[in-house]
Amino acid sequence: MVSVVTIVAGFVVLVLLLLLVGYIISIYNQLVSLHRRVDQAKQNIDVLLKQRQDELTKLIDAAQEFMDQEERVLTKITEAREAAEQAQTPTEQANADQMVRDAMADFRARVEEYPELRSQENMMQFQERITEIESQISDRREFYNEAVTRYNTRIAQFPYVILARQMGFTDKELFTAPDEELEDVDVSAAFAE
Repeated sequence: MVSVVTIVAGFVVLVLLLLLVGYIISIYNQLVSLHRRVDQAKQNIDVLLKQRQDELTKLIDAAQEFMDQEERVLTKITEAREAAEQAQTPTEQANADQMVRDAMADFRARVEEYPELRSQENMMQFQERITEIESQISDRREFYNEAVTRYNTRIAQFPYVILARQMGFTDKELFTAPDEELEDVDVSAAFAE
């Protein structure tokens, strides 16, 4: 006959095994949740980048009729838009964003030279919309970096690190600004004129 001690020991082992399996499942679910949050944050940025692309296209079309002689400015905006469309990684997107900002700064300077263009309501709306989208992209990138940091930290912590690597969870890339954006601004040059 099986003794009571054997039955109790078997029951305790079974309970501990179930708790261990439950704990592993809990860790896995937390990692999946964090991974999905990073993916969602990236998709939110992509939605805004697509909106910006659409607005840039409309802006280019509206400006083209007024600025045929300013082909360089329009070419720069078009190239920036194409670079943004092709960017895949956060670093590539950061570089493309810098190109868009530079192109838009040139464009705004040229618009100042064309009063009839400046008075175009469509042009002003497109510019305002692009500026608004740029601000939203900035906010979403901050959220993305927060989600990536939380995810990367979690998969590096014990006991998650043991299971994370076994289950294929790897570090995600943070969004980092290009070097040009990190340089000091020379304010004196703006007032030198």
